[in-house]
Amino acid sequence: MSDQMSNAQPQFLTVGEGEAAREIAMLVRPAQAGNGAPALVWLSGYRSDMSGTKAVELDGLAAELGLACIRLDYSGHGLSGGSFGDGTISRWLEEALAVIRHVAPDRVILVGSSMGGWIALRLAQELARQGGVTLAGMVLIAPAPDFTSELIEPNLKAKERKSLAERGYFEERSQYSPEPNIYTRALIEDGRKNRVLDGIIETGCPVHILQGMKDADVPHAHAMKLVEHLPADDVVLTFIRDGDHRLSRPGDIALLLSAVKGIIRSSTNRQMPV
Repeated sequence: MSDQMSNAQPQFLTVGEGEAAREIAMLVRPAQAGNGAPALVWLSGYRSDMSGTKAVELDGLAAELGLACIRLDYSGHGLSGGSFGDGTISRWLEEALAVIRHVAPDRVILVGSSMGGWIALRLAQELARQGGVTLAGMVLIAPAPDFTSELIEPNLKAKERKSLAERGYFEERSQYSPEPNIYTRALIEDGRKNRVLDGIIETGCPVHILQGMKDADVPHAHAMKLVEHLPADDVVLTFIRDGDHRLSRPGDIALLLSAVKGIIRSSTNRQMPV
């Protein structure tokens, strides 16, 4: 669905300095000439990358509508450099922000999946604080804000706490990969500094949340809790009764693309003079 972008070569952006420098891979689809709609920005989940089904389908929608689309791999993911074990929310947030600043669209719609939803919410805060890029809308798929403190820490077993204390990480079997998930002490400690569910979140834009009710990783009650922290925004919460965490089935993808189109229409209407 992504036409010429399927063969596009990634660009690389150096983020950080000295020993912290890492090469971040990104795929940037330019908008068609004269198209002033917001650029779509894809934010992947933990251990996911910009070549996943939802990311590719989002890029395909951008091609269909003539929109710009920005995808990136966090450090330690996909085609990017850096070690996965060094990853934290602050580090991956820095990379996403650097890529957006580098491409420099006027307006963006953030589309975040799982952990990418947390990074999208933190980006909303940083973009509002720093200025320069306007946030036109957000679509969050099974968003996992504060998952380290809300979903991992309260459920740690004794052996996992011991592993964190002695080795600095613990492993957990993944249902999506033969390789285990690795959660580091640095990730968990840094997660506390990036909490968003400790007060009102003001995005200043419409938000559409898609959440599966059979999600074994992020319970649907977590999405309801997020809505409570977005009282000032126009928020739509769509529950998919038989949906899992990935929400990558054809019907799920159709809902995703419909949600993005709705945000695009909303942003266009807000730009029109009354």
